[in-house]
Amino acid sequence: MTAGSIILLRHGVTDWNDGGRFQGHADIPLNDAGRRQATAAGELLRGAGITRAVTSDLSRAVETARLVTAGWDLGVQADARLREVDVGSWAGMSLDDIGREEPDFWPALREGRDFRRSPTGESATEAGQRVALAILDHAESADDEEVLLVVGHGLSLRVGALLLMGLEYSHARLFGGLVNCQWMVLRPGADHWRMLSYNVGGNG
Repeated sequence: MTAGSIILLRHGVTDWNDGGRFQGHADIPLNDAGRRQATAAGELLRGAGITRAVTSDLSRAVETARLVTAGWDLGVQADARLREVDVGSWAGMSLDDIGREEPDFWPALREGRDFRRSPTGESATEAGQRVALAILDHAESADDEEVLLVVGHGLSLRVGALLLMGLEYSHARLFGGLVNCQWMVLRPGADHWRMLSYNVGGNG
């Protein structure tokens, strides 16, 4: 059995998001705006028929999941596989900082080439693969008509979704970034999954 649909929701905004700083596995909490976003997302999703909820174990995702599902009488399960791309030594750095440190950073992004996020980090494909496997595991443990909510992080959710649809990382540049506290909806299929919507929701 596999869940009927999967809602992939990015966590609410943090101070590091506002400052344009790479977070990766750094455990940066939501700020007040992020908490408002999560509460607003919960109101919008209340009628979506969500029956299960799983989240990255990083606090910005866990708090988002709890605020979204507040009052739903629904438990939230944490799964470390749903974390963002590990950016290693780039954590806390800005895009401009990284561009100065790694000359191939901007060309690789423009050309759709994957690369390791710092010498001690991982590639987006590696992160997407673990996220896709986590989503698949949770989806396959659900009944056919269930709706699964997955709360995670912008890049790893986007690449994980592409892999589940049978696409490669190079297609990621064709999608805008997943906005804080907005979501996409996937429908599982036998051969590949389909995307039904992308960047749905408000910003609180």
